[in-house]
Amino acid sequence: MGYQNTAVNLAGGPNAMLLHLPTRQLTPRNFLSAGRTGDVLRRMVAAVEPLTAEVENIAWMSAEPPPVQVFDHDVYTVLLAADPTMVPAALHQVPPHRRPNLAPDLLHFYAEHFPDHTIAVCCFDNADAQHAKPLLLWYPPLDPDQLTLPALDSHTGAAPDLCATVPVDHWVLLSTDQAPSDWGEAVDHPKNMRHSLRSFLPTNVVGRHYGQGHMLPNGDFTISHSDLLTGDLDRITRLQPTRH
Repeated sequence: MGYQNTAVNLAGGPNAMLLHLPTRQLTPRNFLSAGRTGDVLRRMVAAVEPLTAEVENIAWMSAEPPPVQVFDHDVYTVLLAADPTMVPAALHQVPPHRRPNLAPDLLHFYAEHFPDHTIAVCCFDNADAQHAKPLLLWYPPLDPDQLTLPALDSHTGAAPDLCATVPVDHWVLLSTDQAPSDWGEAVDHPKNMRHSLRSFLPTNVVGRHYGQGHMLPNGDFTISHSDLLTGDLDRITRLQPTRH
């Protein structure tokens, strides 16, 4: 999985983005360095962009690690937790200029709605956000037949509002190594990319642009692997969590 966003507020001060990842097995070793190729996701967008129409509407739909793993990755200090309510006790390990003030209601929301996920709290200084490379991860998914991309929206610091319709400006890029040779659009990866990164990246991708100005129900993006193999991106739906 790759994730990258563009920060608007570049004023100094701590901030964080919280990603709920559909896996129980995640450690710092699962984070890949983009190295010199910080444009890896932009190259995938470039592969599909000429063929992609704007979308206006979308349907619904190891060894035991410590409780919270804390490590640095690019401009982030990352906290990984199976139980997000354990995160506050580990925040003292985050440098002060990156240390956010996380609302308890936000962490309880993710604990209640994503009990089988690993929560990644990626802490950063707003002044550094413009230099961030994409987050690139590999992991065994909870459901190998369903590709789900975290996109649940909340920019207030409070728990996401599951009844809200939210503005979106997303490129959703997908691939599978089980596709036939004529599937998707070829990605122009740089010739000098490290093999340790290239081995994880797709040769061909498909994608949809959910452009700025569009409103969608709050939720994640998801598609079944069988629908992805047919290239039917109309099957991408929005998925909401349920309280456990």
